[in-house]
Amino acid sequence: MNPLDKIHALDEIEKDIILCMQSAGQALQELGKEKTSQKSAETQSQQFLKSLSSVESKLSEQINYLTQVSTGQPHEGSGYASAKVLQMAWHRIQHARSRVRELEETKAKHSHAARQQQQKRQQEHAAAQQQQQAAAAAAQQQQQTTVAAGGSGSTDGSGVGIGNTSSVSGIATDAGGSMPAS
Repeated sequence: MNPLDKIHALDEIEKDIILCMQSAGQALQELGKEKTSQKSAETQSQQFLKSLSSVESKLSEQINYLTQVSTGQPHEGSGYASAKVLQMAWHRIQHARSRVRELEETKAKHSHAARQQQQKRQQEHAAAQQQQQAAAAAAQQQQQTTVAAGGSGSTDGSGVGIGNTSSVSGIATDAGGSMPAS
């Protein structure tokens, strides 16, 4: 039953109340006469009781409907419960959207911080590699300088070769140029 039907039902109840009051008035008017007609008074009283019973049942029906609507219980012919469910669903959707938006903002902040931290680590790693390459290049250059200055082998720090021997025409000499004792 839609809202217009409910309004029409209430209009019918109002008409029944008017008929009930008219019947009661006519019955009282008949009883107030000096010469009352028993039959007419009884007819008016019966019509009053009949319309009163009809009004009572129709009003009870409307009151029960309103009770169901106001408590939110499911009932036949009402859109109130459906509208309430829909409204709550929209509220839940809006809340979920706001929470998702908050989580996305938090994720973006953490992702940005993680990217910055990763870039910083990469820069530090690249700097460390450059330092290692520079140290290796310096060590290689020093080694090349040492080889060019005194031959191959290691030195003891003073530039004097240790264990460097060279043979010239089959004679072995040490790095100092003297002949070993035979």
